[in-house]
Amino acid sequence: MSTPDSAPIPEAHPHSHPAPPTRSYDAVLKSIEADLRDGRIKVGEQLPGERALALEHGISRASVRDAIRVLDAMGVVRTGVGSGPQSGAVVIANPSAGLASTLRLHMATNHFPVSDIVQTRIMMETWAAVEAAARPHDAAQETQLRKLLEAMNTPSLGREEFHVLDAAFHVLLSSLAGNAVVTAMMESLRSAIQGYVSAAIDSETKWAQMVPSLRRQHEGIVAAVLAHDGVGAARALKEHIEWFHAQTMPTHGKPNP
Repeated sequence: MSTPDSAPIPEAHPHSHPAPPTRSYDAVLKSIEADLRDGRIKVGEQLPGERALALEHGISRASVRDAIRVLDAMGVVRTGVGSGPQSGAVVIANPSAGLASTLRLHMATNHFPVSDIVQTRIMMETWAAVEAAARPHDAAQETQLRKLLEAMNTPSLGREEFHVLDAAFHVLLSSLAGNAVVTAMMESLRSAIQGYVSAAIDSETKWAQMVPSLRRQHEGIVAAVLAHDGVGAARALKEHIEWFHAQTMPTHGKPNP
């Protein structure tokens, strides 16, 4: 009979993965995260210099630079040269930049299928439409929405310009829900998928056929939101996104031939 002291040590599973090695700059990232969380560093302030961070964490200045590059890619800092308050690494708040880059790269590896991204958009945008319709809208927000619609209705507008305005339209519409996380996610999703959508429509004839429907759909969505019809706005958004996806990638995420 075996005892706890004599019990054999279980062998590692043959398919288990070893823990990733700790990188030198991880300590800097964790330290800055803690400082931001506790308010010791605020948005708009500079991070300590490379030399100070290297001495504090016992790592090389090259490793500190690696940490700053990671934070820059995440949209947490902006780096600048020279002297003054805008030099060095300044803390900013641009979460959508890092999220968009990550999403684009994982979409390129086919880890995130475009169809899954579209489904995520539908979930977030329909929720945001219901919330936005229930909230009061100030004149500035309504004016901004109508200006985007007016710009997208310009007859001479090019396809790429339309895509840029369309992205801004969906982000603004979602921002009316008042949820900062949803707004950042929408910005990243629209940025990530925009290039794929643009590449999927390679026929000017097809684009000309689609534009009138897109304009009518946008008008209907805005009308429902401003009329505080959350159910109607969510339904119109879902139909709009699904219709556009079906037009550009109708078969297993592949664009029309």
